[in-house]
Amino acid sequence: MEYPEKPSEYPENPWEHKDVDSAFGTAKVDSLKELVEEIEDLIVERDDLSQDFIKEGEKMKGNINNFLLQHAPTNEDDSEFARERAELRKKQMDISELQLNERVGCWRDIALLKKELRDKEKELSEKTNRAEMIGKILEEDD
Repeated sequence: MEYPEKPSEYPENPWEHKDVDSAFGTAKVDSLKELVEEIEDLIVERDDLSQDFIKEGEKMKGNINNFLLQHAPTNEDDSEFARERAELRKKQMDISELQLNERVGCWRDIALLKKELRDKEKELSEKTNRAEMIGKILEEDD
């Protein structure tokens, strides 16, 4: 292979273009921005899911209370109703326990998501600052 005598006649190296450098940096920054937005959306969705679960549990407990009030026997000697009432009260307690577990689980999930969000925001900030510095250095070289 013959090499040109003048440097201006050498073929261009695509890796020496600032557009290529900035394109790679921009792609990484854009990817991190999307990831940060996705994590923020996940936090909101997880909270919404938890709230829906809690509301549904409250609705179920209310239905049980209404049933107990509507179907209360007139005489207190109805042992069958007393047994069923005890079972329904136990169901209410189970629902309350599930709600408590959901609240704790939601808090834990959101805490983990927020930690990941902080990490990605920090990485995004570093990449953005680095890309800006590289851009300034490349502008100075021109």
